[in-house]
Amino acid sequence: MRENPTGESKNTGLKLFFDRRLRLEFRGAKITTDAGLLVVRELDEMMGLTEMAADLIEDKRTGKNIQHQIPGLLRQSVYARLAGYEDTNDHKGLSRDPAMRAVIGKRALDRTAASSGTVSRFETDILTQEQNIDALSSLNSAWVERAVSRSKAKKVILDIDSSESPVHGNQEGSAYNGHFCSTCYHPLFCFNNYGDCEGGGTEAGQRPLR
Repeated sequence: MRENPTGESKNTGLKLFFDRRLRLEFRGAKITTDAGLLVVRELDEMMGLTEMAADLIEDKRTGKNIQHQIPGLLRQSVYARLAGYEDTNDHKGLSRDPAMRAVIGKRALDRTAASSGTVSRFETDILTQEQNIDALSSLNSAWVERAVSRSKAKKVILDIDSSESPVHGNQEGSAYNGHFCSTCYHPLFCFNNYGDCEGGGTEAGQRPLR
């Protein structure tokens, strides 16, 4: 906001670094409830976080009708959860939301973001492939490393602790834990002093800390 000589305020809008064509303005009309994602997208662009996914996540899709690329699908999946949307069915409305379309960019900005079905296939078919599960683990470490590299701190404090994730049934990999007196998954997590998760692993060691 900038005031003019007459004392009236004039909204000139804020240009966004990740796409200089976009301008953020504050108006009374309700356009989107998720404008906060634009701030996240600015940080994402500055750090180059989701763009790293294109080099780590393998895409085995073939054909000429692929409309949404891996970085955009990853953004849509992650950003939706940051905004509190946990179900892929929510993407039916999010695909048309101007904030979501803007943070994804490219085709989503010109048309729409990915549909619920496309996001669901991305999460259940592409991300669940063994090489991509490993890639996601590496991606987390790469993101933290990039963030820490921009810090002026001279030391990092690591905190390794476990967490209880109760199960109800005979889920593979679960076991009874005497400390929690429940059948559960018992993952280990490693956090640094900035609150970033450096890595995680299972008690049985199937997927070690990185």
